[in-house]
Amino acid sequence: MTSTVDPISLPQAASNDTEIDREALASLLVEIARNVDPDYRARFDGVPTADPRMETLRQLLVGREISELSRVTHLLDEPEQLASAVGGVLPSAAARAPYAQLGEALAPAVERAVQRSIQKSPRTLTDILYPVFLPAIRKSIGEKIDQTFQSLNETLRHIFTWHGLKWRFEAWRTGASFSEVVLKHSLVYRVEHVFLINRNSGLLIAHVTADNATSEDPQLISSMLSAIQDFVKDSFNEKEQSGLDTIRFGELRLWSEVGPFATLVAVIRGNPPEELHEIIRDVLLRIHDECSQALEQFDGDSSQLAGVETQLQTCVELKQEDSNQGFPWLVVAAVLLVLIPAGGWFFLSWQSGQRWQAYVSRLSTQPGIIVAEQKMRDGQFYIAGLRDPLAADPQSLLSGTQVDPARVHSHWQFYQSLEPEFVLKRLTASLAPLDSVRLSIVNDRIIAEGEAPDTWIDRARAAARQLSAGGPVFDISKVRDVSPEARAAERWQAYVSRLSTQPGIIVAEQKMRDGQFYIAGLRDPLAADPQSLLSGTQVDPARVHSQWQFYQSLEPEFVLKRLTESLTPPKSVRLSIVNDRIIAEGEAPDTWIDRARAAARQLSAGGPEFDISKVRDVSPEARAAEHWQHYVSRLEAQAGIIVAQQTARGGHFYISGLRDPQAADPQALLSGTGVDPARVHSQWQFYQSLDPKFVVKRLMASLAPPDSVRFSIIKDRIVLVGEAPAAWIDRARVAAQQLAADGLSLEISELRELTPQELTRLREAIQAVDIFFDSGKAVPGPEQLPVLDKLANQLKELAKDARKAGVTAQFMLTGHSDAVGRETTNASISAARAETVRALLKKRGVAPESLLVRGAGTFEPAETENSRTGSSANRRVSVTVNFH
Repeated sequence: MTSTVDPISLPQAASNDTEIDREALASLLVEIARNVDPDYRARFDGVPTADPRMETLRQLLVGREISELSRVTHLLDEPEQLASAVGGVLPSAAARAPYAQLGEALAPAVERAVQRSIQKSPRTLTDILYPVFLPAIRKSIGEKIDQTFQSLNETLRHIFTWHGLKWRFEAWRTGASFSEVVLKHSLVYRVEHVFLINRNSGLLIAHVTADNATSEDPQLISSMLSAIQDFVKDSFNEKEQSGLDTIRFGELRLWSEVGPFATLVAVIRGNPPEELHEIIRDVLLRIHDECSQALEQFDGDSSQLAGVETQLQTCVELKQEDSNQGFPWLVVAAVLLVLIPAGGWFFLSWQSGQRWQAYVSRLSTQPGIIVAEQKMRDGQFYIAGLRDPLAADPQSLLSGTQVDPARVHSHWQFYQSLEPEFVLKRLTASLAPLDSVRLSIVNDRIIAEGEAPDTWIDRARAAARQLSAGGPVFDISKVRDVSPEARAAERWQAYVSRLSTQPGIIVAEQKMRDGQFYIAGLRDPLAADPQSLLSGTQVDPARVHSQWQFYQSLEPEFVLKRLTESLTPPKSVRLSIVNDRIIAEGEAPDTWIDRARAAARQLSAGGPEFDISKVRDVSPEARAAEHWQHYVSRLEAQAGIIVAQQTARGGHFYISGLRDPQAADPQALLSGTGVDPARVHSQWQFYQSLDPKFVVKRLMASLAPPDSVRFSIIKDRIVLVGEAPAAWIDRARVAAQQLAADGLSLEISELRELTPQELTRLREAIQAVDIFFDSGKAVPGPEQLPVLDKLANQLKELAKDARKAGVTAQFMLTGHSDAVGRETTNASISAARAETVRALLKKRGVAPESLLVRGAGTFEPAETENSRTGSSANRRVSVTVNFH
């Protein structure tokens, strides 16, 4: 812009170039003052204008400002226009103003306005605050009521106990109320963990743990808690401000307090008082007062919330432990008053029991007495067992034991003890041995020594055969026969022995018959005269008939001929020579065997031996014993039969043991053995044999296998091969576990599950379904609800068809996540997604016991993350179907 105003020039004096005209300068200053401040214009009205160009300069420099100043002056003079102008800029000015200065400036006006509004219309304020204060008042009243009932319950629960007596004494001693003392001791708790969780995102802001407290990943726990809260709100259509405030699991309790921007969750072990809610709520309020802006803008970075953990630390320091201050003398005195009589009674009972046990031990050491059962009941003593009639009297043994005989009730069964002293007493009573015979016990054997007639010896021999098996042996070999015939035979044997020791004399045969003695043999002519050797032997020479050959060969074949001629063996006996020994083989009656045994003893020294050990006794008793042993061996070879004991006595046979019901009948096995069944007395106890073929029979009967399953035994292992329904395979698996405890092996690894074609088709359709989620969400979107409805119908249909087929269907819900974010967060959100789907399916009628859940995180992706649809395809829940 070009100005046409001439420049200002200062008038100068003509007289001198260097001197300023003072009058002109004063006029210029007055003009400037007049144009700068209009208020000064009136003062200088009388002063003429120095230069008209100054007005032009004033308009150019401050003309706009003068116009605006005039407009503002007019605006201030008009209140309505001023209010409209201030209202247009007041909101932006208040937003830009510092909070402290603005609050100080507005506080008086706002307080007066609120006060006047309340005075004018109190109901308006009540309507405004009603939605806010009513839940808080209700919650506060509920907590106070819970606290009152908790105090009342604990007081009533301990009022009549020993602890209550002790605590009442403590209340009297300390001056506190009884309910306060009860709560102090019974409400023992400790805060172990405190979580501060963002309400909008569910992210963990801070976590504090008490000393010696253990837990899993806190981020995973925080995600699970947020998922549970969201699930409850979505399932029951609850308001945003409400949620779960208490969760109890065993000794652990989770108390949740909700704030505007964050939720505080405390994990408490024990039984906390209800007033602890108020303490936790105060901590949450302090955190919001100090860090409200940081909590509202929290995006996972907790660097701006460093002081929060200090506030949370005050929560984990909260605990109450049972104190044992003071000594409960009153309780101790009351306990002693009860324990002293009880102790005295117990001591007397214990002393009586000790005396009774001493008497029982004394009875147990007595030979011939077996204590089978003994007990004490209601101050009475009961004893039962076996007693030999020759044993000591149990009643007489009570003397000296201080046991009252009137309190002893005994029941004894008589039996014959096999103790050697009792057998000796019975033998002495039955045999009545002579004074010349002495019976004694040597190394558990009864030995008879001395002299006795042959009739007594025969009776003693018969008694020895009749002794019970397992008892002591009765040896009578040391009793010498003193009958006249025996003495004569003894003297004769002494003479024969004397002849046998003479060189040159070989006794070939000697015998006694009808009181006469006969002897024959070989005699060397130079040998002593056998007739002269009779002197001093007390053998009557007139009764001795001798026949001596001066020479007789000792070759085995000649000895065999003489034996054959003297013994006349039956056709069933064959005599032969083997290695210069004469062997007798075959069968013969016991009388011939006795003769042969006597002949063997009579063979001359230096001659061949006569062996009759291979001749089998074919007498009726021996044959019966042989047939019986053959039958016993046959039984022992049978599977499922265990022979415990077998004896033969008095012509009868006794056998007992164990028998599997599926084993062969022992009575039927008697056929063909030659044993008379009427003489056999058997006693069998049933048991279950572990022989594989018997186990297979029992398994076939109990499991009722289908035709497609085949049982086989391979090296003591039972193997199942084929196809069967899952339910039958489960039953077979249970049977295999039971057999494993008995040491048997039932293998079902080769069994294949038999699944109907309809179930297979429906299972494939179900496993092809996926439930998808938005990023960071644990609840599926509305577009997935039709998929869930269809999936629920398919699951219910498959479960119903599986039950008809005899199998049980189970569904594994596997949650997945994309690879965005931390691994722990992905794992927790995948588990939360699976839990949410399980709850939604349960809500649609699917049986909850058939639904299993697990979180796979990012470890089982459906597509790679670098593909275009990889992330969205991996945020899903898949279904796997299993049949049992």
